[in-house]
Amino acid sequence: MRKYQSRNFKKEYNLGQYAPLYRNSIFSLLKNSRRGFEMEPFFLDFGPVSFRVARHFGFCKGVENAIEVAYETLAQHPDKRVFMISELIHNSFVNDDLRARGLRFLKTASGEQLIPWEEVQRGDIVITPAFGATLEDKAMLEARKVELAPWNATCRFVENVWFRARELGEQGFTIIVHGKFRHEETLATLSHSRVHAPTIVVKDMEEAKILAEIIRGYRGMDEFERVFGSKSSTGFDPLKDLDKIAVVNQTTMLASETAEISDFFREVMVELYGEYQVDEHIANTRDTLCYATKNNQNATLELLEHPADLAIVIGGRNSSNTSHLVELCEAKLPTYFIASERDILSSRELLHYDFHTHTERIEADFLPSNRPAKILITSGASCPDAIVERVLLKLTRYFDQARDLESVLTPWKKEAEEVEV
Repeated sequence: MRKYQSRNFKKEYNLGQYAPLYRNSIFSLLKNSRRGFEMEPFFLDFGPVSFRVARHFGFCKGVENAIEVAYETLAQHPDKRVFMISELIHNSFVNDDLRARGLRFLKTASGEQLIPWEEVQRGDIVITPAFGATLEDKAMLEARKVELAPWNATCRFVENVWFRARELGEQGFTIIVHGKFRHEETLATLSHSRVHAPTIVVKDMEEAKILAEIIRGYRGMDEFERVFGSKSSTGFDPLKDLDKIAVVNQTTMLASETAEISDFFREVMVELYGEYQVDEHIANTRDTLCYATKNNQNATLELLEHPADLAIVIGGRNSSNTSHLVELCEAKLPTYFIASERDILSSRELLHYDFHTHTERIEADFLPSNRPAKILITSGASCPDAIVERVLLKLTRYFDQARDLESVLTPWKKEAEEVEV
């Protein structure tokens, strides 16, 4: 297999001068002090309340890269109009800040056109967001003589999925994308993949089971058209295109669910073709899973091994990877999905986002009455550490006689010093 390397990751981005907008002293200190403990949560004991924070949370390298590209482009080209195809990442704080600095989005996260293609002119700068872009959108811009390559902020793991889909398509495999069909990344992956292979999008295990029954011949074309007609490449023929398959994913989906779906389809192929021939009918694609998403999910699972009264998950309302962290937490204990500290309205009320119904509701008496209270915290890959810090500090203010931050951080400072030595 050819080794893949994304061009825009040859530089190691670290947010540079923009780091203060998104980082903070607390979690920079913690992350630098625990390099030898892969998944053990950070523990902060304020006395009447203690927090365990997931070992891996917040910005991944792909997000940092995209943010750096956006800010550097705005700073270096004050005389040009700067656009982005869609939202940089799924975080309103970041997108609003960039918008205030002059960045203009051509589309919404749901694909609604905000600025007509015709308004973009030669000489304008258009940045490709971390999720990537469809070939159709790129073609529209290239037709207007807009150069895209210098401002490509597509995450390297997204590009890796595209590369493997192309490689597998050339080997005769049909691509099954585990993802949410209307998500920008899944639409981009479908667009790139279908050039090289028949491609279909499967949202979850329920849809995987329906597709498996179509593969087995238990369901016909009417059922295929009903469930997958709009989510497959043009001319997709389930009678011939599903005998060799490969499962790739939208990188923000639950890695465990992608693996489960892939294993399920392998069982189907063993049933149809036997163990000795199964590798000819389903490809091993575990190398396409995003390590950052997987680390955040594994760190959340480790976090949930510790007893607690509630969990707070922080991230954008439309962030897929954040919603999956919420899903993991709410299976174990009361869980609240918030965008920032602003959603903590008081010591008694919190604005919770229910991603299942896409509605907000005020939760009363969300804080436990017992002392010490135990709270778990994690955040999605598009959530700045600075927001996580503000959430933690705001919660702390609601507990009388909480220890001061300096004394809580003293052990971590000592540990960080030892790491540096």
